[in-house]
Amino acid sequence: MTRLHYDTDLSDVQWALLEFLLPPPKKTGRKPIDKRWIIDAILYVLRTSCQWRNLPHDFPKWKTVYNNFLKWRNDGTWKRIHDALVPQVRKALGKEATPTVAIIDSSSAATTEVGGTQRGYDAGKKVSGRKRHIVVDTLGLILSVVVHAASIQDQDGAKLVLHNIKDIFETLKVIFADSAYKRSGLPDWVEKLGCVLQPVLRPVNVDGFVVLPKRWIVERTFAWLKKYRRHSKDYERNPKSRVAMIYIAMTKNMLNMLQNKEIRV
Repeated sequence: MTRLHYDTDLSDVQWALLEFLLPPPKKTGRKPIDKRWIIDAILYVLRTSCQWRNLPHDFPKWKTVYNNFLKWRNDGTWKRIHDALVPQVRKALGKEATPTVAIIDSSSAATTEVGGTQRGYDAGKKVSGRKRHIVVDTLGLILSVVVHAASIQDQDGAKLVLHNIKDIFETLKVIFADSAYKRSGLPDWVEKLGCVLQPVLRPVNVDGFVVLPKRWIVERTFAWLKKYRRHSKDYERNPKSRVAMIYIAMTKNMLNMLQNKEIRV
């Protein structure tokens, strides 16, 4: 069957950046399927939000694609690829490889009828599902991500997503957040990590929408994720799959950035 090309496919430049980050092929067994073909299929699912079983027939069999997605989810490949690209993008913009400033926030998304674990009700947003809790740098690149039940309060979920930040980014000094993160002694907990949690407060006596310093950066990252329709809801049965899909979406974003050598900040 002739291989069609889709808008979601990797370009040759992007594949050159990505190829060496993938696990090497096995030396024994039957000839493996082209990994670029597999990733193009996963990107198609991510961008269009089609069901795995409804992948176009010019891609490999859906089960093969899905099994590779799960394999690379379970062995940490998606995270390793993502984390390897973050310093490359930062250096391309003249930044240090590791950040000193970060921003934290969460976003609730409704789950679907597929069910799964770690589901709950976010009374504030009136959403039944899960929360994506992320920490980003000043470019909006994700430094840490956790998906948990929407019923978990932000100040509690923050500990989950911040737990390993200092082990990874020893240079991190300040984390900006909204006022919800001041509760339950979270600032003191963060201080023990060697960071300062700095709430960004809304101006008093101002009605309507207001762009808050630093906070808009993390909101833009959520907007980047929503360009991929798989993130319009939480379609995954396993929260680990949702995390993997976030890493893949941000990986594609960073590949676009490196190819174009342009990031709007």
